Amino acid sequence: MSEIQQNYDVLIAGTGVAGLMCALNLPRDARILMLTKAAVDESDSFLAQGGICMLRGEEDYKSYFEDTMRAGHYENNEAAVRQMILASPDMIRELVADGVDFARDEQGNFRFTREGGHSRPRILFHDDVTGKEITGKLLRLVRTLSNVKIVEYAELVDILESDGECVGGVVRLLQSGEIFPVFAKYTLLATGGVGGLYEHSTNFRHLTGDALAIAMKHGVAVEHLNYVQIHPTTFYSEKHGRRFLISESVRGEGAVLLDKEGKRFCNELLPRDVVTGEIRARMRKDGTKHVWLDMRPVGEKTILEHFPTIHARCLKEGYDVLKTPIPVVPAQHYFMGGIKVDADARTSMPRLFAAGETACNGVHGKNRLASNSLLESLIWAKRAALKMSENLKDEPVKEVQADLSKYKDYDLLKKQYAKSIREEAEREECLD
Repeated sequence: MSEIQQNYDVLIAGTGVAGLMCALNLPRDARILMLTKAAVDESDSFLAQGGICMLRGEEDYKSYFEDTMRAGHYENNEAAVRQMILASPDMIRELVADGVDFARDEQGNFRFTREGGHSRPRILFHDDVTGKEITGKLLRLVRTLSNVKIVEYAELVDILESDGECVGGVVRLLQSGEIFPVFAKYTLLATGGVGGLYEHSTNFRHLTGDALAIAMKHGVAVEHLNYVQIHPTTFYSEKHGRRFLISESVRGEGAVLLDKEGKRFCNELLPRDVVTGEIRARMRKDGTKHVWLDMRPVGEKTILEHFPTIHARCLKEGYDVLKTPIPVVPAQHYFMGGIKVDADARTSMPRLFAAGETACNGVHGKNRLASNSLLESLIWAKRAALKMSENLKDEPVKEVQADLSKYKDYDLLKKQYAKSIREEAEREECLD
């Protein structure tokens, strides 16, 4: 604990785009502690391949809004969708100012691609590693800030409360097992999704929804824990571990899905849940464990320029996408539910905020539209920072007695957290 103080202005759990954007928009004299359960670059934000959406002009608003609502089965929060779409141009300008390099044409204009569920191209990208480009540039900036302390392999195992307010959290250092309290004026939960609870997922295995369980333990409102998105196309492998995503942008650029006979069987540009259903139905009909994705219609130039990471990974697995289709199968990918928040990322508990995949602001509804996740995370994280900043200097740091003995059995605690998430998801599934 020698490197960590006991009191901070803001405690941020998570170092993905949400946590980083929040830190960058807090006052430079605010004392900030950021925690991550693994290495700082092992967040799902780094894994995002496809891109980030941007409103292309007033004429695009109606179709962008409708695309988002339709993908979400019209269960979206309309005000939240409107907030995200209208804020997108400013957010992209901020990212460019932060050094993010999006693909451009010969005239220097943005290049836009299209993915499933979108009625037109409105997605900015950097090769097929857009998440890495954005998150890496934000991380580089945060690392220059003297007021921000980043601690790797440190997990938030609980929050602390006093008189119904969040006053910090309980931290566990994963390598030493040391457990101690950290007090803060404000706390942001940005710990990612729940993929680690699934056998087959595109997520890092350490992302197990801890913040959700912690929130429920303290009576903080959550919603739609049963809204889990399955990505239609991950590389099929008999190996265990995280599934490699084959970006939806591939299909947006012309790749097609084929059955065991090599015949196309669906419209690849429908929303993810629809395409997933078509793939699963075809697998059942054909009695196969996967279907095939043919990238050859995309063209060699586009594949090598836009999808170099996918090309290289498939070569490593023994498939040259320039010459042959690759086996793909659906896998858990994204979590639309989470800790319920308002337009400024505030939870139902005062002084506790949530953003990113951890939070549920209603933007995505029952199914997320492709490439809205990075955008939504960034916008709500920035709004959280601005809301915290309004009273940051005036708020006191409150300290409470913390009984650390109940965190000693770490394995039992994690099992209890996972059980509570599953039980709530099952309960909500029965109510739908």
